[in-house]
Amino acid sequence: MTFTRNPLFFTLILLVLLFVSCSKAPVATNDSAKPSANLPPIDPATTATISGSVSFAGTPPAPEKIDMSADPACKGDNSWRPIIADNGRLANVLVYVKDGLGESKFDPPSAKLVIAQKGCTYVPHVAAVMTGQPVEFLDNDMTMHNVHPKTKNNKEWNEAEQANGGRVTRTFDNPELMIPVGCNQHPWMKMYLNVMSNPFYAVTGPDGSFELKGLPAGTYTIAAVQEKLGEKTQTITVGPKDDKQGVTFGF
Repeated sequence: MTFTRNPLFFTLILLVLLFVSCSKAPVATNDSAKPSANLPPIDPATTATISGSVSFAGTPPAPEKIDMSADPACKGDNSWRPIIADNGRLANVLVYVKDGLGESKFDPPSAKLVIAQKGCTYVPHVAAVMTGQPVEFLDNDMTMHNVHPKTKNNKEWNEAEQANGGRVTRTFDNPELMIPVGCNQHPWMKMYLNVMSNPFYAVTGPDGSFELKGLPAGTYTIAAVQEKLGEKTQTITVGPKDDKQGVTFGF
């Protein structure tokens, strides 16, 4: 037939064949776009514990005087120690798992953390919660306060409280370390709130001790953070049911 010699006919045939060939080609995938797999569920019967203490070498700075005279209702001790180190043990240090958990997600505790305003100071001075865990600020003083976290990774807010029992409850969506929380009415009031992505953290008390429970076997970067002295880290490996004691951080 003469129409088979038409160049336009052959061009159309080639285009049809090319379309069919391309439609059968495998679709390329971007593996890096796939969500990372979480670690397997943690078996409580096989978890490990890391415990130890944080020390401070040298002489801590002298207490700083606080002038509370602007508000007669403030009856605090009128001093503050930015570095609390008794017998060489350092208090108010956040110790936590900084790395080693992969992309695992952890549900926050339902129990709220209560931070008191007492004697026109925040108690405790350093605290930690998980993302999504409720934090309640409680006014125990016979004067009004306001709560003002100066955040970087979370929404900044500022809310007033009524005297003698006023409460403000909030949650924080994103991990963030050492958030300064102040009170605009009493500028000397300050504490530090840490928002964590995992439950493996502790804040040292007067004896400088810490304990991280419930860890799956693995290798972790453990960090110790103090508001003025910065951060120290070390790598620690634990096996199933390990009880690794005597871990020390020195500042």
